Amino acid sequence: MTVEAAMREAGPESAIGRRESKTETILAERVAALVETLELPDMPVAGQALPAGFHWLFFNPFVRRSSLGVDGHPKTGGFLPDTGLPRRMWAGGRISYHAPLAVGAVAEKESEILDVVEKNGRAGRLVFVTVRHRISSGGTLCIEEEQDIVYREPPAADAPKPVPAAAPDGAAWTREVKPDPVLLFRYSALTYNGHRIHYDRPYATQEEGYLGLVVHGPLVATLLQDFAHRCRPEERLTRFEFRGMAPLFVDDSFALEAAEGETPDRLSLWARGPNGELAMKAEAVFGG
Repeated sequence: MTVEAAMREAGPESAIGRRESKTETILAERVAALVETLELPDMPVAGQALPAGFHWLFFNPFVRRSSLGVDGHPKTGGFLPDTGLPRRMWAGGRISYHAPLAVGAVAEKESEILDVVEKNGRAGRLVFVTVRHRISSGGTLCIEEEQDIVYREPPAADAPKPVPAAAPDGAAWTREVKPDPVLLFRYSALTYNGHRIHYDRPYATQEEGYLGLVVHGPLVATLLQDFAHRCRPEERLTRFEFRGMAPLFVDDSFALEAAEGETPDRLSLWARGPNGELAMKAEAVFGG
């Protein structure tokens, strides 16, 4: 029996505790490319702190085409478990910014699968995988993150579309974003994201059942972190939590919105879809 077959037989829960590590240079050219793509006003240079969310540019696998699944993602069964489910999405996460990660620095990322939970609901079988990442440079822990990845069955053709919740009212800050195909293409390229729902419209609509090309969840989360910084430019972001609630689609404008949080060091943030739906909710914590 091969190692891959043994892992499948043991079930996805056997992946708990699995670890991997990578080392990469935080290249200024990659950072500049994302700044230009998002049309941000500040351009970090070597030695300055990497903007919040920009660590998602790095440490991403780039594998041979023969090692890709039908959806364009690397096949599961390596570091991530083989759940036997064809659909996957990054549902949310929690990030702690402990220390600045300098542009141009050499950084190490250590990843560990913390939990694998299987559930059955109206949408069928679901598997939730929680992965912890720790990014360090020069022996200092800079960023600690937990990612929630969800695997699911394809929805039935006649299954009713879920009705999204309405976005909150009472925003103190707001900014409009109109995602176009070039934005999605460039973000996919910069993050080595081959998921076809972001650039292959026939696949997105006919195979995965979306209304159009889907805006990346991490892209929206990066924009929300930058928006939090614009709301409080004199304070340092120390923690950011987010959860995707409903998809956003290319060419449909959405709004980044924010309001004061429950305590003075917090901001509540969300992305409001074109029909007033809550697409992503988040909380930013400032300090230090």
